Amino acid sequence: MTGIRIHPESTPEQSDISQGHAGSYHGGMSAQPPLRIDRQRLLDRLAELSAVGGIEGTTGSSRLAFTDADRAGRGLVVTWMRDLGLEVSIDAIGNVVAVRPGTEDLPPVMTGSHIDTVRTGGRYDGNLGVLAGLEVVETLAAADITTRHPLAVAFFSNEEGARFAPDMMGSLVYVGGMGVEEAHDTVGIDGVTAGSELERIGYLGSMPCPGPAPHAFVELHIEQGPVLEEAGVQIGVVEGVQGISWTEITIEGQSNHAGTTPMRLRHDAGLVAAEITTWVRRLANEIGHPQVATVGAIDLHPNLVNVVAATAVLTVDLRNTDEATLQQAEQALRIELDRFAKAEGVRISTRSLARFEPVDFSPTVADLIDQTATDFGLSTMRMPSGAGHDAQMLARVCPTAMIFTPSRDGISHNPAEHTDPDDLEAGANVLLQVLRDLADGAAV
Repeated sequence: MTGIRIHPESTPEQSDISQGHAGSYHGGMSAQPPLRIDRQRLLDRLAELSAVGGIEGTTGSSRLAFTDADRAGRGLVVTWMRDLGLEVSIDAIGNVVAVRPGTEDLPPVMTGSHIDTVRTGGRYDGNLGVLAGLEVVETLAAADITTRHPLAVAFFSNEEGARFAPDMMGSLVYVGGMGVEEAHDTVGIDGVTAGSELERIGYLGSMPCPGPAPHAFVELHIEQGPVLEEAGVQIGVVEGVQGISWTEITIEGQSNHAGTTPMRLRHDAGLVAAEITTWVRRLANEIGHPQVATVGAIDLHPNLVNVVAATAVLTVDLRNTDEATLQQAEQALRIELDRFAKAEGVRISTRSLARFEPVDFSPTVADLIDQTATDFGLSTMRMPSGAGHDAQMLARVCPTAMIFTPSRDGISHNPAEHTDPDDLEAGANVLLQVLRDLADGAAV
């Protein structure tokens, strides 16, 4: 699945793109000279959005879904959309879609991502895909170019799932994978429902779900991992997303005095949580790449220094690009949970928080991204995504693929998240040309 193409002697100015290619609709540039996005305008919007819910002393943001900070971020982006003359609609889960008409009444070519963040989010995660989409629209408008298909720029609700599970909720509802009522009834980490919070912030829209299927969907995103930077590659051509399995595990033991209870008589929920944590790491190592496994959250009760823990609640995140292997990992976890429960005399129950099978993207759209980047003189790598994205949901209803730009040191979900401006610009220029080709008739 992974392949690198590097063009060390080629630059955007020297490559074939500067002359254009006739017959582009089978995988190259359009015959017109390529347009370029306004780099500074994109950077300015990224900076302005990151200041909404900004984390003091950093360039990061905290905009959990459907909070006041999320409302403020939404208001800023919707203002930009309307300033560009786009027709803005909001659906019943708060997804926002802005459309620029085409010369024909056809399904739109859509791009976008999300603007909600984790509690300690960075500047680029999700935001790049939305704001680069607006930059594409503004670049086309400035050049007085109208595409055959309409162009749509969307931001989907609650992609992170940091407040309301599952993640990618908005795009899942958009494609019909989750009912609106079920999504509205989801209870967040602070005890409120998603529907009540959507109504409170004024984004409980009137457009029905599922939404209309686009002609194609392309999402630009930072990699959020170290692979591109390590390889010295400028553009990731994302061919699919690995499967995700999130499980919440509750361990019920017995609270007791830490000094007077002999070790042999304990029913220690904390011990079992620790054993699960270390076992999950061993599981990933035994299965091997690309299996990953993480215990990301642990909550002990009563959480006191001199008390054996009575209960523990933890999460296990399993991911793999192969569905059969992912199922094997899930089965192995179930077997080990039974063994741990018997050994320590505790009760273990589980709850699925999210489960998505691996997704394969459109080879045709991926090929177009690869060829476009190559024509720009950029190095490319075919790769899967290790993180979940809205694109994997849109792939259920239309041809879809993603463009990755490198992440410095592979850091994301962290205020230190950074992608160099040159890479942001390169990714946005590839997005611009791909969207233009798709909207003017490139085969999908």
